[in-house]
Amino acid sequence: MSRAITGVDHTLVAVRDLEAACAAYARLGFTVTPRGSHTSWDTANYCIMFGTGYIELIGPSGPGPAGYQPLDDFLARREGLMGLAFASPDAHATYAALAEAGLEPSPPEDLARNLELPGGTVEPRFKLVRLPASATPALSAFICHHLDPDMVRRPEWLNHANGARALTGITTVVPAPPALAAAYIRLLGAGAATLTDDILTVRAGPTTLIFATPEDVGRLYPDLEDAPAGDAPLTVAMTIAVEDIGRVAGILDDNSVPYSREGHRAITVAPEDACGALLEFVRGK
Repeated sequence: MSRAITGVDHTLVAVRDLEAACAAYARLGFTVTPRGSHTSWDTANYCIMFGTGYIELIGPSGPGPAGYQPLDDFLARREGLMGLAFASPDAHATYAALAEAGLEPSPPEDLARNLELPGGTVEPRFKLVRLPASATPALSAFICHHLDPDMVRRPEWLNHANGARALTGITTVVPAPPALAAAYIRLLGAGAATLTDDILTVRAGPTTLIFATPEDVGRLYPDLEDAPAGDAPLTVAMTIAVEDIGRVAGILDDNSVPYSREGHRAITVAPEDACGALLEFVRGK
């Protein structure tokens, strides 16, 4: 990929009650990391880690506002998929490449969070590069460089009861997907974007970003009863690769979580059971 962006680092699922969100994702068969808290805002998180990529459940650390305006504004409307972070192995190189391409990124900024481990609290550090909205239309996105990756991706956190292996897809509802293609080609390279009828597919490393109209999203995910035509753009779904669909079904049955199943191909869990995000489990590597 171009611009020293290697894929999707993580998605952000905004929640009002972090402890309830942690319990909800544990019921889905995920291993959830210990709680973390950011040092710059009144926000905290739990994460679901994969070999590459992860899901971040993020919310206020206490009963009041988070002090992070994008999160506060989002939670005033709803819970669910607030955005994503692209991955970079070198924030300064990515910043330089994006700036040279005229994409007007912000200079790398420092971020840290306290991670509460049984043996004591550690402080993994990150560098973030922020992008203007025009660079990632229909997505709230930034770029993340992990300075202490071993602190946040421990082997025991990669093993999930549901057999989850990777975050492979993110679906966003937009009024006119073709209009976004040029921006994502500029960000990720000429081969990154494919248009099929009115569905735009963007490859970001091992993860596929799908942009579709409300009508097409309704066809892709019949369990998404109200494709939000009036609220578009809105990121609505994540696709998770798992070892065995039957294993996922067993976990959900044991935990009394409702789901829809398409034979051995896929299982979907509705947004009300996954903190506002539809989850699609598919068999994959």
